[in-house]
Amino acid sequence: MDIHQTRTWVRSIAAAMDQHKDHLTQLDSAIGDADHGVNMQRGFTAVVAALDGYEPAGVGDVLVKTGTTLISKVGGAAGPLYGTFFRATGKQLTGPVADAEQLAAAFDAGLAGVQKLGAAVLGDKTMVDALAPALEAFGAAARAGEDEATAAEKAAAAAETGAKDTIPLQARKGRASYLGSRSIGHQDPGATSAALIFRTLAEVLKP
Repeated sequence: MDIHQTRTWVRSIAAAMDQHKDHLTQLDSAIGDADHGVNMQRGFTAVVAALDGYEPAGVGDVLVKTGTTLISKVGGAAGPLYGTFFRATGKQLTGPVADAEQLAAAFDAGLAGVQKLGAAVLGDKTMVDALAPALEAFGAAARAGEDEATAAEKAAAAAETGAKDTIPLQARKGRASYLGSRSIGHQDPGATSAALIFRTLAEVLKP
């Protein structure tokens, strides 16, 4: 993945958040503050503006800039969590291009940052339920020698399954956890936005 593709990925995330804003807000209205869609759309709109005219030296610079902007512009838990994911990922990538194995290691650092900040694990009904299987799939593909496009497609599919798998779970973290058993039967909005992020990556890297 090169700098141009990384920029395109971030712009594609912004477009996806704009397109799915109402759906994400609907999901969040059931078990949260009903602001996830608006927050993600606002945050990535700000990221696109921040990257306009920015001249990064490497792939990592684009992602660090993305994360820093999200932290400063997005309310609720999503800003710090997604901001940390992109910043921690970007800090691992120093060159103008990144191959599948480099991306896999960087994404793992991003997930570690999210889990350190949010203290969530798989099964807590959070964005981690989409991120963790996505990155496991991406890493397995990279270690098997597959290219980043193949790895990203497998990651996107795993993230989408992970997001759907939050429906029967009871939330143990975040605002949704206050609902107890009433959180069961609803898809987690954070896991859903994480799946969108990896679906856009697969589309951008598709040959």
